[in-house]
Amino acid sequence: MYKSIIRPVLFKFDPEKVHHFTFSMIKFMHAIPGMSSIIKSKFQINDKRLEREVFGLKFKNPVGLAAGLDKDAKIYNELDAFGFGFIEIGTITPKPQDGNPKKRLFRLKEDQGIINRMGFNNGGIELAVERLKKNKGVLIGGNIGKNKVTPNEEAVNDYKICFDALYDYVDYFVVNVSSPNTPNLRALQDKEPLMELLSTLQAKNLTKPKAKPILLKIAPDLTDDQLLDIIDIVNETKIAGVIATNTTISREGLKSENKVETGGLSGKPLKDRSTEVIRFLSEKSNKSFPIIGVGGIHSAQDALEKLDAGADLIQVYTGFIYEGPALVKEINQAILKRS
Repeated sequence: MYKSIIRPVLFKFDPEKVHHFTFSMIKFMHAIPGMSSIIKSKFQINDKRLEREVFGLKFKNPVGLAAGLDKDAKIYNELDAFGFGFIEIGTITPKPQDGNPKKRLFRLKEDQGIINRMGFNNGGIELAVERLKKNKGVLIGGNIGKNKVTPNEEAVNDYKICFDALYDYVDYFVVNVSSPNTPNLRALQDKEPLMELLSTLQAKNLTKPKAKPILLKIAPDLTDDQLLDIIDIVNETKIAGVIATNTTISREGLKSENKVETGGLSGKPLKDRSTEVIRFLSEKSNKSFPIIGVGGIHSAQDALEKLDAGADLIQVYTGFIYEGPALVKEINQAILKRS
């Protein structure tokens, strides 16, 4: 029903407007008495064999929602009903910011992808915290970044502000230095600034009553040498793991007219490269740290490929938009068939 009726209608309208409309509809549906239970019965699979323990956290299943969909922690409780094992909010910055000028979100229907140049648009850390105080038991990842106006030399301060503010309200942290939509942000992936940033956050983490997992989200466009640097950095700083990967700036092999738009590309065109990065990190590090695999997962088979390549958990985003909420259940069913 989603792919035959709902998606064709939604895809006739501006993607960003559809995003806000969909959020409103999900909120509305969950406000109807009994509707949340109906959604859960249709999409959730509760089976002990799906449970995973990764970086000290217990996940009810290995399929999560990637950052970017629920940037401001507006509907994470409602999205949980669709069967996710965990939900990542953000990217959150210390201060509110509008992001880049519209139009900034583009569907690539022929390629089953999305290009976005949103630019960390969000309501700021304080607003997110107020919403996270209403968590009804959802395992939450907090994806944090810097404000656009903050120079790279002072970026560590923005990440520290977000870390302190979110510490009591998220289960793990994700350091986002790999979005292509904030000027010069990806320069923070270079070895020296990245070591400083992660070491500073880890030092702060160890002053807390209980250290929380810190993960690094990396770009798919890194070279093998840069990926080897990432392995060294993870092992030296002793952060919990890596999310591979963020969106790509590559446009190789695209057919859609919108391929000329600047921004980060997600969806099917990213599938093979993200899997390559996962496999490289897993093999070259001798599986010395957990990996969350994300990028181009549009089917259960895509998800299994990520897991086979070395991912411990996976996340969906663009595939969730193209394939619909049944995708999460299909992936979990496929994982159960293997168990």
